[in-house]
Amino acid sequence: MRAAADPGTATGPGAGRGPAPSGIGRRDLLGLAAVTPLAAWLGLGGAGRATAATSVSAPAHVPPGPVGPAGLGTEPGPGIVKPVSPAFFTLRETNAETNWPALRGTGRLTPVDRFFVRNHTGTPRIDARTWRLTVRGSGLRGGPVAFGYDDLLAMPSVSRAAFIECAGNGRVHYPNQQGEQVRGTPWGLGGIGTARWRGVPLGEVLRRAGLSRGAVDVMPSGLDDAYVHAGRSLGRVRRPMPVAKALDDVLLAYEMNGEPLPCDHGFPVRVVVPNWVGIASIKWVGDIEVSAEPLSSPWSTDLYRLYGPAHPEGGSDPLTRQSVKSAFELAEGATLAAGRVHRITGRSWSGAGGIRRVEISTDGGAHWQDARLHDAPQYGVWSRWSTHWRPPGPGPAVLMARATDTAGRTQPDRAVFNTHGYLFDAVVRHAVTVE
Repeated sequence: MRAAADPGTATGPGAGRGPAPSGIGRRDLLGLAAVTPLAAWLGLGGAGRATAATSVSAPAHVPPGPVGPAGLGTEPGPGIVKPVSPAFFTLRETNAETNWPALRGTGRLTPVDRFFVRNHTGTPRIDARTWRLTVRGSGLRGGPVAFGYDDLLAMPSVSRAAFIECAGNGRVHYPNQQGEQVRGTPWGLGGIGTARWRGVPLGEVLRRAGLSRGAVDVMPSGLDDAYVHAGRSLGRVRRPMPVAKALDDVLLAYEMNGEPLPCDHGFPVRVVVPNWVGIASIKWVGDIEVSAEPLSSPWSTDLYRLYGPAHPEGGSDPLTRQSVKSAFELAEGATLAAGRVHRITGRSWSGAGGIRRVEISTDGGAHWQDARLHDAPQYGVWSRWSTHWRPPGPGPAVLMARATDTAGRTQPDRAVFNTHGYLFDAVVRHAVTVE
């Protein structure tokens, strides 16, 4: 294996290095001990078990991560390192779904302590001092190239706000709202978060590795445990993308909201693919194959395609862009007082453009009015909105939010069914009680 390309072409000494957390030195940040991830079930088709492993405590100098409010519980979930307060999350096997009321008033970026966790197996602890990113394959002019953590930190960096969203976000509404049974983890709408990511453009690393003109596909792979589905090991999570996308807006991110990536979100380095389904944004990346021929993996050939009566017999093309959605920052079934004005808030987002309009109904869709948008439309980032509502009297009520993006897509009344429950985009009926 030959050495990585000279990182000395950065714009200045230490170019691209983000600030370390207060009171924590860079040497401490690099001292995360490597351990094997915890094992647990993943609800994809009701099958799939990770190989059992033992949890090992981190060294004392490793920061313990964000902690929820006192008395709300701060223990990590199965396969998750950071605390998962029940005020912030609903646990779904090795995953943690963000509770929407926890986002109210938090700003446009999702705090790390409330950012959802999607794991196929469990969160590994990786030592950045020994971590290497290997770039290899027939799409390079030469042999494999290895980059270390400090190599990436020394390269010119960019910062980009972008949401990451699980393809199955909103899946529970297929059965609950449309009466259609689907496979997979029953996500509500909390499988999404928006952060400001800092890192090196993937294209920069590929060029330094010797990208050839004949390259077609790029496939990053994670360093978490191999995933076992239906009794068969699918290997480590990996998914190809066209080289054109890899050279466009994809990041190799090492920072999240101004701090080094937390373990659950990909430390030391993860892929961020703006606007695409979350499976493309591989966490804990350690290998990138660059090929002169099309690449595939189970996450592009079997999973993360659309199957069902409305789709081709062999399934759709691999999923890329996310759909348009809206969510209220209000608990499902919340109780609101009668006879007073309530400020109702929420967020809308789309993988095809910024959000230019949000309409609200407080009577189950009989009447609609425009919400007030608090953010200008921005590609790849959600927009916050609000409306005021005085309930006419006590009793059950249904709130609805309908977004339109700058590409002209509007949420439909009903999502097109697919067997895995991906890309739910229908207007959600949010039940509340007035008393």
